[in-house]
Amino acid sequence: MEQLKHECGVAMIRLRKPIEYYKEKYGTYAYALNKLYLLMEKQHNRGQEGAGVGVVKLHSKPGHEYVFRERALGTNAITEIFGEIMPHFEQDKVDSMPAAEVEAYAPFVGEIYMGHLRYSTTGKSGISYVHPFLRRNNWRSRNLMMCGNFNMTNVDEVFQSIVDKGQHPRIYSDTIVLLEQLGYALDRENHRLYRQFRDRLDDPELGIAIEDNLDIASVLKNASPEWDGGFVICGATGSGDMFALRDSNGIRPAFYYVDDEVVVVASERPVIQTVFDVRRVDVQELRPGSAIVVSKAGDVEITDILGEGENSRCSFERIYFSRGSDADIYRERKNLGRILVPDVLNAVNHDLEHTVLSFIPNTAEVAFIGMVEGFQEYLDKLKAKEIERMQKAGILTTEAIESVLNRHLRVEKVAIKDIKLRTFIAEGNSRNDLAAHVYDVTYGCIENNVDNVVVIDDSIVRGTTLKQSIIAMLDRLHPAKIVVVSSSPQVRYPDYYGIDMSRMGEFIAFRAAIELLKDRGMAYVIHEVYERCKQQAKLPAAEQVNEVKAIYAPFTAEEISAKMVEMLTPKGTKAKVQIVYQSLEGLHSAVTGCPGDWYFSGDYPTPGGNRLVNLAYINYYEGNPDKR
Repeated sequence: MEQLKHECGVAMIRLRKPIEYYKEKYGTYAYALNKLYLLMEKQHNRGQEGAGVGVVKLHSKPGHEYVFRERALGTNAITEIFGEIMPHFEQDKVDSMPAAEVEAYAPFVGEIYMGHLRYSTTGKSGISYVHPFLRRNNWRSRNLMMCGNFNMTNVDEVFQSIVDKGQHPRIYSDTIVLLEQLGYALDRENHRLYRQFRDRLDDPELGIAIEDNLDIASVLKNASPEWDGGFVICGATGSGDMFALRDSNGIRPAFYYVDDEVVVVASERPVIQTVFDVRRVDVQELRPGSAIVVSKAGDVEITDILGEGENSRCSFERIYFSRGSDADIYRERKNLGRILVPDVLNAVNHDLEHTVLSFIPNTAEVAFIGMVEGFQEYLDKLKAKEIERMQKAGILTTEAIESVLNRHLRVEKVAIKDIKLRTFIAEGNSRNDLAAHVYDVTYGCIENNVDNVVVIDDSIVRGTTLKQSIIAMLDRLHPAKIVVVSSSPQVRYPDYYGIDMSRMGEFIAFRAAIELLKDRGMAYVIHEVYERCKQQAKLPAAEQVNEVKAIYAPFTAEEISAKMVEMLTPKGTKAKVQIVYQSLEGLHSAVTGCPGDWYFSGDYPTPGGNRLVNLAYINYYEGNPDKR
């Protein structure tokens, strides 16, 4: 129901054979360019604020450009970028050329391809913040192109460490900070090789030797230890080395595929499967703390850079952001729905005869399928018990069996997102009235004032859509009760690793807990937590603990949900309303390999998370919600 914003998606391709090979086998020099387009389009869900493409040529002659980049803003950025690239490519003309001419003539035909999809979690926008970023130099081995899916929690400290070295970054952002750190480490690696070869080789052999012997793993090891956050950092040098590095906790996802023709990296496994038509087992997950490094010669190595830490793979990736076509994610989302069946049964008093099951389109559909399967299993057991009872009572007849077997679940599509209303043209109450009509309803499927209607969503974060649209929309069907189900637990804490949920006061769970404290004469807790957060802020990040947990400690999840209902139910709603959330135990039972749950539990995987959640509470208390 509520659109959340994810940081980014990444895609990289490294060709391992000469470009004429792909022309001969696949009919065009644009083979990799076409694949990059598909990788990006199939990850469009991961970033719709902007996109960028970069290409590195390995065989351009001096005087010719060898690093190309195109970027655009907006939801149509991918189309715009390739709309700019392809006319210059002039495919029919280029494909008729010999490879040597193509290297000089076609700007976006090379050996290394980088694609990026952007969502901002920093509030900063504009083309200057769109990846990939470039660090230029007249030596090919010192050129660096970088993009990533990341958010760093200690930008201030890392920025200062760069300044202390004498550098002068031109923009203050985590992307520039990382680019400059990597660039500094790359410069040092170049210097090391220069000193190693200068007494044995003369130019230009000296420069070629440096290019051929760059130790990218060493560059990453020198640059990355200070980074605190969730990240997948992708890069390429102008001389032909390529890499992707994942954070040690595995917070952000990365997958790769290697064969004798290509090396591919992307944020999602099924994207690689589909675009390159390969089996699931052929696509590997990049281990946390490791980097995939491809040398100038095309050799591939998986190298441990940071060490693998505690598994904190993001569970929200599985619930909401990642493509549901991944086999594991599809199964997990179904399980999230199935696990909720007992709680939903309690909410409708086990009255399936008068309960209609549905979902709010469209991201919750898989969880809905799982929930329906769970209800079907429950109903089948009821039928078996009833037949057994009748058999023991000696009243088992054909008519009685038919009566039992004819009991079925009532599954309907009660909500339809008919049109995207332009609510921005109105303000205040007018805007809210328009928002209430974003969804249309299917009339005639609910018995007035008798039936319960159950709708499942993948997450309820801010509650805005519930209050302004969903509850009022469902109430027009005149049900006796509306049960809104979230397949994820209550989102109580901000994220600082790549999802745009950083303001404490936005969360309906937090606002409900604050109101409960006031209702029960415990408002003093609100101030006490503020004072403790200020004390925490004086400590090093590694020593801080999450003091905001104390806001929720006095209440059960059910009490907080009940308060949400009170706050979100529009005036005049006739149906009784209940919100049912997934439990933390249910989440971990369904999503077994990705235990990162800091949104729900407040257990941040890195010190920076605790520091920033305390700071977020201070800003909330002091009335500075936009301060970061």
